Amino acid sequence: MGRVGRAWPALSVPPGLAVKLLLLAAVNGLALLGLPRMVEQRQWGLVVGVVVATGAVDVVYLSRVRSLLPLKYLIPGTILLVLFQLYPVLYTFYTSFTNWSTAHNLSKEQAIELILARSEAPRPDAQRFQARPLVDPQGRLALLLTDRQGRLFLGTPNGLEALPPAEVREGPAGVEVRGYHQLSLVEAAAHQEELLGLRIPTAGGSIRLNTVTTAAVATPTLRYDPRRDVMVNVESGKVYRPVEGRFVADDGEALFPGWRVFVGFDNYVKAFTSPAIRGPFFRAFVWNYVFAASTVFLQFVLGLALAMALDHRRLRWRRVYRSLLVIPYALPSYLTSLIWAGLLNQQFGPVNRLLGTNLDWLGDPRWFGLLPKSAILLVTMWLGFPYFFLVTTGALQSIPAEYTEAAAVDGASGWYAFRTVKLPLLLTAVAPLLIASFAFNFNNFNTIYLLTRGGPPIAGAQTPAGHTDILITYTYRLAFEVGQGSQFGFATSISVLIFVMVMAISMLSYRKTKALEQVR
Repeated sequence: MGRVGRAWPALSVPPGLAVKLLLLAAVNGLALLGLPRMVEQRQWGLVVGVVVATGAVDVVYLSRVRSLLPLKYLIPGTILLVLFQLYPVLYTFYTSFTNWSTAHNLSKEQAIELILARSEAPRPDAQRFQARPLVDPQGRLALLLTDRQGRLFLGTPNGLEALPPAEVREGPAGVEVRGYHQLSLVEAAAHQEELLGLRIPTAGGSIRLNTVTTAAVATPTLRYDPRRDVMVNVESGKVYRPVEGRFVADDGEALFPGWRVFVGFDNYVKAFTSPAIRGPFFRAFVWNYVFAASTVFLQFVLGLALAMALDHRRLRWRRVYRSLLVIPYALPSYLTSLIWAGLLNQQFGPVNRLLGTNLDWLGDPRWFGLLPKSAILLVTMWLGFPYFFLVTTGALQSIPAEYTEAAAVDGASGWYAFRTVKLPLLLTAVAPLLIASFAFNFNNFNTIYLLTRGGPPIAGAQTPAGHTDILITYTYRLAFEVGQGSQFGFATSISVLIFVMVMAISMLSYRKTKALEQVR
């Protein structure tokens, strides 16, 4: 009688639990995928944050403790808040205290390595080779070198090795040697940066390519002394000492690239004390407030006037008119700003043709750029009034008609009833939106930059400053269009100042309007 096999019970996993386990597996997989990269870049804060967040997610969603139930709803939002709100703000704040720029974009170790590599150059009497670039199936590069005596060598990042001629075989696509095959001209062009960075160490220096077909022994002209933490020119003996993220000699000569260092409040002090920055910065500061306040005022007044004009019930085609007035708000501001720049063009713009004038709407520097500033205000008013038209239309319709009827019975004129009854009730609802609009226009980079790029230029300015620059456009031009590349540290310091200004104005405005006061 044969043995009867034991039947194991089938495992049954509820669909909800299966989905939960799959999502947790995805979260843990993403964390494990990113952690090695963070460790490699020494981002220890991110490493701790990812480990803690992943562990918290696992504990909360796998636990059956009732007291942890609220965390199942709070943790996803908290993690997203930290990742997309808190961390960018804190990192921006930290960057504003550093010298991070295009010229200071590396760690000190990376900068030293790159400076030494760039200092390598072949001497007039250096040994030279004919070179043919090679690659193996794993994509590793090498060089087949032939010296002036016809001897063959295989050069790899591990060193130089002599080759017997028998090991070099000529194939249809070039030479083949020890698993390597020769790169074609097209393939060599695709690997040009890697080939030029290839170094083959030798006793007298390192062999590097001069061209795709020639190479030479290059010796460094600089030497790093780790004991004194200085760079030394091996030929002249000149010493370069570390100063604010760069190696600088006594005569002021600096080596590039530099590295990131903490500079404290230097970026903030520079904005207010540098003679080349202080004057244009103050002009941009004043115009910034005038621009934001005037834009909000004009947009609100025009939107409210149109909303009141179309609020009469007996008016025919009201919906058509309202739909047409929303068009500027529905179109992308990026596109409409460029269209307005074309309309206001001095030579070919339709505006000058219709008016029969030859005004330089966007480039006239007279009277502190009054004409370009007026053109910008008109364009921003056109772009933003539909928003306030929609908002005030809804607010007006929510005001009970009994209030205005009671004012009329008391003998109040239409203007008096509007000023004392409708407008206060309207501002109660619209005041927070006015503050938000002010904050938006305080940083309205697109409209300014696309219309005038901050111009026309201020005569005699030592930096690229224009009459229509607001703080954000002036900072952009100062940080990214002059000097030694992009100055991220300085740009973020100005961004922090702008944030503080907008926050202070918003808090003061909310306090004055009592828009956030809770009704008891």
